[in-house]
Amino acid sequence: MPAGHLISRATILGTGLIGGSFALALRKYATDMHISGWDRAEVVREAHTRGALDETFSAELAPALQNADLIYIALPIAATLDLLPEVARHAPAHALVTDACSTKVRIVESAAKLYPAANGPLFLGGHPMAGRELSGIAHADADLFRGNTYALIGTSSAKDDPRVFAFVKILEKIGARPLWLGAQQHDYAVGLASHLPQLAAVALAGFLYDHLDENGLPITLAGPGLRDSLRLAGSPYSTWRDIVLTNQEVLSAALDLFARRLDDLREKLASRELEADFDAANELYKLLRSL
Repeated sequence: MPAGHLISRATILGTGLIGGSFALALRKYATDMHISGWDRAEVVREAHTRGALDETFSAELAPALQNADLIYIALPIAATLDLLPEVARHAPAHALVTDACSTKVRIVESAAKLYPAANGPLFLGGHPMAGRELSGIAHADADLFRGNTYALIGTSSAKDDPRVFAFVKILEKIGARPLWLGAQQHDYAVGLASHLPQLAAVALAGFLYDHLDENGLPITLAGPGLRDSLRLAGSPYSTWRDIVLTNQEVLSAALDLFARRLDDLREKLASRELEADFDAANELYKLLRSL
């Protein structure tokens, strides 16, 4: 592909929240792009109705890929792993194939075996650090990626490929902030910063649910702070199943460390030593607000 080539035809595999939002973002910020979508018939139909897609596919995969410059896989991790071999068989030689999965080690290891040829399609691992507790095309948003980090997993040679350069320019155009990481580095970081908070929210919500009485207490007395704390508890297990299964080692270690931190807090309840923990929490909150 010539260095000056621009990605002009994108095929999105999976047009739910992330794939649908990426399609809407391309429509809004890359207005010359031809956008195709492949998913269940009712899903791509809704995405087309929302104006996200120019062309829809819902049966065989090969026709959806044949003219694509960019193949964007926005499916669950297990489905992505299952589909990668077929994508490799049918992707045009000039195409860039990328995914949006929340863990990267398994994906990158699989892709390395399937996309080895220098003169064939190139695979680039990716993960937009954007999402919502509600899934599906109905909740897709053209500005979902704006202002958020977009992790990219690739070798130094991949960074220099003109296809990758063109994709990074698209990410910047839709408002994302590209960040290059190693696959293991990525999975460790998101295990602590994203996956652990999800499990903590599930644990807290489950604990409170188990302690509801016939009058709905203590939830009846809950204020907006609890709703804010438990926003992640609205995420369905179907969204998180593959994430947990493919990042078990990191999550297990993180939960152990977090449990120790809770034990430490319990030991400080009768003293003023908790002030240091609140100070650290306040500083992290300020840091997150500044990002």
